[in-house]
Amino acid sequence: MDLQIALFLIQDGVVNGAIYALLGMALVLAFTVTRVIFIPQGEFVAWGALTLAGLQAGQLPGTVWLLAMGGCAVMLVELWTAWRRQDWRAVPRAAGWNLLYPALIFAAARFVDFQQMPLAVQILFALLVVVPMGPMVWRLAFQPVAESSVLVLLIVSVAVHVAMVGLGLLFFGAEGARTSPFTDGGIELGGIPVSAQTLWVIGSSIALILALTVLFGRTLYGKALRATAVNRVGARLMGIPTSLAGKLCFTLCALIGAFSGILIAPITTIYYDTGFLIGLKGFVAAIIAGLASYPLAAAGAVLVGLLEAFSSFAASAYKEVIVFTLIIPVLIWRSLASRHVEEE
Repeated sequence: MDLQIALFLIQDGVVNGAIYALLGMALVLAFTVTRVIFIPQGEFVAWGALTLAGLQAGQLPGTVWLLAMGGCAVMLVELWTAWRRQDWRAVPRAAGWNLLYPALIFAAARFVDFQQMPLAVQILFALLVVVPMGPMVWRLAFQPVAESSVLVLLIVSVAVHVAMVGLGLLFFGAEGARTSPFTDGGIELGGIPVSAQTLWVIGSSIALILALTVLFGRTLYGKALRATAVNRVGARLMGIPTSLAGKLCFTLCALIGAFSGILIAPITTIYYDTGFLIGLKGFVAAIIAGLASYPLAAAGAVLVGLLEAFSSFAASAYKEVIVFTLIIPVLIWRSLASRHVEEE
């Protein structure tokens, strides 16, 4: 290894670390607000990328059908809940979000030629398709058991992951796909060529992290999420509905995941199950942060990206083993340094 190779590896590690940072922050957000270890986070990465690839190929993305199916399922649950409570006030709004919205998305995907649209319009429509499935997952799988133990929520999370992987295979098939880069060309930095898409990945990740910082620090909904993360019971006593917090949290997780997939789709081939491995590496970053700190999750993600890049050069056959082995010393250190508290 010489200096030039090391710079190439650092560039690769920083790019991967930027994506892992976003996913790690999403996992920390999901756990602190809802106590859910959100294993299906990686599926939104794959679905966002494959949706954009379908639009660019002039095909009807499978996520359009998934959105319609999820909306119908949520609507049935809302109708059942309204019948049990004999309170029908929320039904019209639920019908608008879960029936009318997917119908409009389906009509747009079916009759509008997005293949001829600008890239920004394609990305926006892909996000409009994928992101609403985040709160649908919360409503169908997690809200009914929101007060259960972390172990029960973890079991549900694994079940949701398996179901989403199966649905991904059914609607997208086993073939991989790539999308067009945001812009062509690049720059030379210290004698090392850096593609424009690499700059897009790093810049967009930093911009999204700053946007989340503003959201949590300056907006009412962000403060409500922070309050729920600090003390769920206290937030409920102050009038913050935990169901709304969970829905907003999963919306942000879906947005981060889908946008991450769109960022990396031009530089790597995405398959229906690609997101799982990417999500696991984001989970390693979240574990380094103790599932509690956003800055530590971002720093841990960069560490994971650099470790993966240098491991692929030194021992490419064992790079995944080396990355995931990083969890062991972190867990040992945290078990020795943290005070154990029984969950109520």
